Amino acid sequence: MPPRHSKKPAIEYSTLVQVFPISTGPKQKGGRCGAMSEKKTDLGGKTDMSLVICDDDVPFLTRLGRAMESRGFDVRTAESTAEARKMISDVPPAYAVVDMRLGDGNGLDVVQLLHEKRPNARAIILTGYGNIATAVTAVKMGAVDYLSKPADADDVYAALTRDPNEKASLPENPMSADRVRWEHIQRVYEMCDRNVSETARRLNMHRRTLQRILAKRAPR
Repeated sequence: MPPRHSKKPAIEYSTLVQVFPISTGPKQKGGRCGAMSEKKTDLGGKTDMSLVICDDDVPFLTRLGRAMESRGFDVRTAESTAEARKMISDVPPAYAVVDMRLGDGNGLDVVQLLHEKRPNARAIILTGYGNIATAVTAVKMGAVDYLSKPADADDVYAALTRDPNEKASLPENPMSADRVRWEHIQRVYEMCDRNVSETARRLNMHRRTLQRILAKRAPR
């Protein structure tokens, strides 16, 4: 009998970080994407590298999408929570990168849906309004990491592919007094399920004052 050809063993789904999908429009031509380096990366033969990226900053979304494609990911992009939620409901990705504040909602809701649809997916939250309380909430909803903007493609790639057992590095400098106050306000805000009126009541603060604080970026 002629020798039988051995079949390659099926590769299991990757447990790496999921990234939220982005719109599947025609790819634009061009070279490097600004500060996003497009180096090729060996992902170790992982089968499912589906990634959804959700961000309403279109230039950033385009650059990051190209950079992650060059690193071996199968990228879909979304500019809104509605678009990202539909992508995830239709075909849950293995990885997701989601901006926390979007024009039509909160990126944490997208992470939560992904975790429900595909519990082993890996997602990270991107935000310019970083705070400890929101980071804790993101992790509870299924995110594996939380990056402050501006984050480049190397930071995102490292977060998506990091060993789950790897410990985070310790901060070099303590928080300022302004940052401590900011963190306290954000913690109460999360405790109140992001209800501005209830948060203002508990903090004994005027509602408009609280809204202005929440709209600003975190102090250093």
